[in-house]
Amino acid sequence: MSEERKADAIDAVVGAWRRERPDLELTAIGVAGRLGRVALLMAPMVEAVFAKHGLKQGEFDVLAALRRSGEPYTLIPSELSATLMMSRAGMTSRIDRLESAGLVERALDPEDRRSFRVTLTERGFEVVDAAMTEHTANVTKLLAPLGEDIDVLDASLRRLLTSLEN
Repeated sequence: MSEERKADAIDAVVGAWRRERPDLELTAIGVAGRLGRVALLMAPMVEAVFAKHGLKQGEFDVLAALRRSGEPYTLIPSELSATLMMSRAGMTSRIDRLESAGLVERALDPEDRRSFRVTLTERGFEVVDAAMTEHTANVTKLLAPLGEDIDVLDASLRRLLTSLEN
């Protein structure tokens, strides 16, 4: 194999399937396997950044959703659940933890007294901004081996994601 195409763990899996099932076209299996393996290998490195800021990935996701919602950095739980594609029960436990840590506040929704609003506190704003700065640098470093190919990968994954979401 050339310098650019070194064997990886997925090559062994695909090679074994090619030997056992030469009738199958396995390129897509290799791509899907690599996507999954990259996600598995990156996860602990990403989590380590959040842990330095006292957060778990899911807690960061809630703070980030609030932060990027713009001023006044407030959403209702159903908006957070929809944004993060998770159950309302799961969202409630995340909000509970973040509120206990002083990173968000809950208040009754003045427009719908049956609901409440979740707002980023000043401390939450500082924590999520610091975590996002470090997270961006970390992911940039992790993907640096792609060089200019990152744009091709980004466009390809965007096309794939769009087709899967529709």
